[in-house]
Amino acid sequence: MTNRFSNKVVVITGGTSGIGLATAQAFSAEGASVFITGRRQDALDQAVKTIGGQVTGVRGDMAQLADIDRLYDAVQQKHGQIDILFANAGIGEFAPLGAITEDHYQRTFDTNVKGVVFTVQKALPLLKDGASIILTGSTTSVSATPAFSIYSATKAAIRNLARNWILDLKDRHIRVNTISPGVTDTPGVTDLFGGGDQAQATKEYLAGQIPAGRIAHPAEIARAVLFLASDDASFVNGIELFADGGQVQI
Repeated sequence: MTNRFSNKVVVITGGTSGIGLATAQAFSAEGASVFITGRRQDALDQAVKTIGGQVTGVRGDMAQLADIDRLYDAVQQKHGQIDILFANAGIGEFAPLGAITEDHYQRTFDTNVKGVVFTVQKALPLLKDGASIILTGSTTSVSATPAFSIYSATKAAIRNLARNWILDLKDRHIRVNTISPGVTDTPGVTDLFGGGDQAQATKEYLAGQIPAGRIAHPAEIARAVLFLASDDASFVNGIELFADGGQVQI
């Protein structure tokens, strides 16, 4: 393990489980000072213990602008700037056309789009010139899934935010990229698929549709995020990087 992120300040929203947690662990292991958010204090406390190193947990719902302000207040109390922002917090629920409710629509867009917009915008005063922003997209941005249209629409929006923001942030040399995982073995995915044997059967079925022959581990997505955040990706800007085992490439 290197120290390529030593003296870097990293903010990760939705960092208490799954991809966010794995990414926080990876950044911390490489010397970064990491801030994570989560909506439940118990999960946040456990994540901080799991990550170790220089990590700070800030409870908050990124759909709430006041919680975003509290996050950046906490960062500013310890550091004068942010080097890397991973806007990862998001939710997903199945709802077929005909059963979409206003609550489902609003909750999904508020967390996945509104939350990302204001997580990034409110970070601007703290973001260092030349910083890296990574947004969590999804293979659903380009691939249809039954009963998943609202979630998929939010992820298509995320991909297009990145395209536009690289122009808005051009003068500050801030890179914005999207990481779009395929099916990944996270607690959120297990819950989405109904838990227990039902979830396991769904994962096994989907693994058979992926050229790599399996679903992803969160640590594999984390390594792709670290690449986008690193100097190795210094000329990578505005892309959507699919970490999907080839799922949407066929």
